[in-house]
Amino acid sequence: MSSTHGRGNIELLSATLAKAKSEDRAALVAYLPAGFPTVDGGIEAVKAVIAGGADVVEIGLPHSDPVLDGPVIQTADDIALRGGVKIADVFRTVREAHEATGAPILVMTYWNPIDRYGVERFTAELAAAGGAGCILPDLPVQESALWREHAEKHGLATVFVVAPSSKDERLATITAAGSGFVYAASLMGVTGTRESVGNQAQDLVRRTRATTELPVCVGLGVSNAAQAKEVAGFADGVIVGSAFVKLLLDAPDLPAGLDGVRALAAELAQGVRRG
Repeated sequence: MSSTHGRGNIELLSATLAKAKSEDRAALVAYLPAGFPTVDGGIEAVKAVIAGGADVVEIGLPHSDPVLDGPVIQTADDIALRGGVKIADVFRTVREAHEATGAPILVMTYWNPIDRYGVERFTAELAAAGGAGCILPDLPVQESALWREHAEKHGLATVFVVAPSSKDERLATITAAGSGFVYAASLMGVTGTRESVGNQAQDLVRRTRATTELPVCVGLGVSNAAQAKEVAGFADGVIVGSAFVKLLLDAPDLPAGLDGVRALAAELAQGVRRG
């Protein structure tokens, strides 16, 4: 499937989220780190999660100090970094996964690697790879003008993260600057699977929706169909990361890991359908 050459896929992302809404369900958004367990293995994992039923995939750019990530994703990032993963491998993962599946693929990254790589170069190369945009969990909105200017030029979404601690006025500032969707972190603290996702997330979605027309997707803590269904009851998208990464970490080999990822995606895809 061909992508828009040198233009990002924000339209594809928006259309995919709108399609899920038209089917009266939440979108399933999967997160997987690039370069884990290897670059090739990571690309196969993205294809598997989409084959299982994920609508959108976020590719993590492995970072040596992932402050928001729990132990599972930290372990995977560490494996990827020891394997020598580079930003070029992240873009290759985006390109090959998007070309093979036609699905919208975003990159989730801390700001420091983009800053070092160069904003103009990063946005141009992400768009050329067919990427749909970037999730930037630690970039303050008030410092994001340069990024947004280049992202817009290349047709890339800028997804900001909101948290239960965000006051309403702050939410309005963040959502006004963002595009694609809003990433609502369901709990304070780091990523990882949790027993319950709960009321804090529902309240955050309600408050965020009051400030924007953008879809609101909830991440941090969802690991099974029951939790996916719970979140799908109030959010536009359900984001799942650690549960997929853990399956790959715990699998005896890559084929078993890919089977596990595909099966979990299928189970979660049923969960987000609310029916």
